[in-house]
Amino acid sequence: MKAVVEYPIMTNRLAQAKSLYLRKHAENPIDWWSWCDEALATAKAQNKPIFLSIGYSSCHWCTVMEGEAFSNLAIAEYMNANFLPIKVDREERPDLDSIYMQALQMMSGQGGWPLNVFLSSDDLIPFYAGTYFPVEPRYGRPGFLQVLQAIRHYYDTEKENLSERKAAILESLQTGAVLQQEGITESQDKELLHKGWETSTGILTPSQYGNSFPMIPYAELALRGSRFSFPGSTWEQSRYDSQQICTQRGLDLALGGIYDHVGGGFHRYTVDHTWTVPHFEKMLYDNGQIVEYLANLWSSGVQEPAFERAIAKTVQWLKREMTAPSGYFYAAQDADSFTTPTEAEPEEGAFYVWSYSELQQLLSSEELTELQQQFTVTPDGNFENQNVLQRRNAGKLSETQEYTLEKLFAVRYGTAPEFVETFPPASNNQEAKTGNWKGRIPAVTDTKMIVAWNSLMISGLARAYAVFQQPEYLELAAKAANFILDNQFVDGRFYRLNYESQPTVLAQSEDYAFFIKALLDLHSSSPEEKNWLEVAIAIQEEFHEYLWSVELGGYYNTSSDASQDLIVRERSYADNATPSANGVAIANLVRLALVTDNLHYLDLAEQGLKAFRSVMSRAPQACPSLFTALDWYRNCTLIRTSAEQIQSINPMYLPSTAFVAVSKLPESTVGLVCQGLKCLAPAESLEKLLQQVQQSQVRG
Repeated sequence: MKAVVEYPIMTNRLAQAKSLYLRKHAENPIDWWSWCDEALATAKAQNKPIFLSIGYSSCHWCTVMEGEAFSNLAIAEYMNANFLPIKVDREERPDLDSIYMQALQMMSGQGGWPLNVFLSSDDLIPFYAGTYFPVEPRYGRPGFLQVLQAIRHYYDTEKENLSERKAAILESLQTGAVLQQEGITESQDKELLHKGWETSTGILTPSQYGNSFPMIPYAELALRGSRFSFPGSTWEQSRYDSQQICTQRGLDLALGGIYDHVGGGFHRYTVDHTWTVPHFEKMLYDNGQIVEYLANLWSSGVQEPAFERAIAKTVQWLKREMTAPSGYFYAAQDADSFTTPTEAEPEEGAFYVWSYSELQQLLSSEELTELQQQFTVTPDGNFENQNVLQRRNAGKLSETQEYTLEKLFAVRYGTAPEFVETFPPASNNQEAKTGNWKGRIPAVTDTKMIVAWNSLMISGLARAYAVFQQPEYLELAAKAANFILDNQFVDGRFYRLNYESQPTVLAQSEDYAFFIKALLDLHSSSPEEKNWLEVAIAIQEEFHEYLWSVELGGYYNTSSDASQDLIVRERSYADNATPSANGVAIANLVRLALVTDNLHYLDLAEQGLKAFRSVMSRAPQACPSLFTALDWYRNCTLIRTSAEQIQSINPMYLPSTAFVAVSKLPESTVGLVCQGLKCLAPAESLEKLLQQVQQSQVRG
């Protein structure tokens, strides 16, 4: 009998990476490097242009390009001979991603991932960039090998043009990083805030085409602004429209196909304007923000049962699938999953969608009929002959409908919801295909801990606890916060990531800003716990020491001792899927000033707003979180009262209010309200206190 010889699978340097995204490329024939000093030095020594490819683990088109172009032998052979290829996980290095994404947007007018950039090895300046490149020419895009050959030819033969092109790109990046002031003063802040609010409201206005993203920073600002009432019928109508638009955004999220009505949790966006068919990955950062927004909508008076259900089921998903035994939250779940263990490639949305024939087999005719009355279920489906569940109506689901969804849950997860306390993650494709799953094969979960994203979820849970008084929400938030405090500080420095109990990568501005906000939100939700505030103050000191720009104001993306490999040092102000670090940081400074009586924080907030006022005036559509910070600065309000009274006030929508719990108050007084730098007369009743607070919230 002839012996069978098994050849080992060849891997590249990325096989040793901690990042799931990088490891997904470990078996590519491309000779990948990670971003490191050795890679940069090697490219320079060999005079090779750098091919920098940036993405993230749950990015669908990143996965497609990995399986196509990056697995192609002809492309790999040319790439390895003519370029030095570097892979970067944008979730590890958002500072690098931000710089080179701006370069892509300058060159093409649009962005997205995978982000593929060509750099000169001597100075790391980009000279060409794109997103997805197919192997062969299609979709109006050239084939990737053609691109590589043309780029290398240009690099070798057009030195003068290359130099001019790089100089123009670098100048543009540097100019954007400095943000020249244009004479916008504090006296114009009232009009500026109005402008920002109206802009965000307009951006949220339902569209009749294109993708649909949550866009929570815009929704939060629009909701905050709807409390103002300035004279003039146009403003009053705009205010009414804003309230309606904010409510509609909540309904689109809680009723749409973007929400997983069976298992809980929100997908990243939908590929249509009707909120029906999602891009199926679930990102922690989206879910944290949406939970906070729906809780705020509820507290503002829109007490829609679908909002409460969406929050509760999302928390169940978080506990079941996204919480590590040690208490932190995982980063993301892929859009794609396998239908059988023998499949070579996973299918998009396979874990979540339902064929009509499958529903006929699973449900009684009565159950199917009622499901069709409430959800968009048809024989033809709405996604590749499958059905994505989208609710037709708001309100509370009937017991029969909830029972039907539980039956679908049991099919997906292998057992009924009450018996699935935890659902262990598949941390890579091999685990997904070989796991002993009782139901469907789940999507891969990226199990790394990211401080910024955990912080957004902690804030969402803290706010949901304040509104709905569910102790479980606060317990989850506190456990995640304590994990960060116990594990992310090494030799007195704060770290961004954690892989299997190993902290790595110094914290960036979003990690500091979002975590300080999370600690302040925990303090606001449970003000008797002094530790949250004390820790927030300590971390703010480190944030200021290493990332504050003394010359320009505001916070740099990276610390002073971790910026050596960056061609510019940015101070991010633009919101995208997450809030801008500077917007959140400036609001934090106002909140710290209120609860500590330390006016140094208010001085810093003033300097931060001065640094960004020109861009707020010029491009209000880019920076809703800076307008939220401006709202805090102009309308900041402090309530001093008992912890018990705070618990009763907390469920109300008071978006620019902070609390300090006091044990002793003047006789016959329920609380004290301070408006910025002045205090009002002691309130002798809760009604009077709330009247003072409401007036204070709109004084600016």
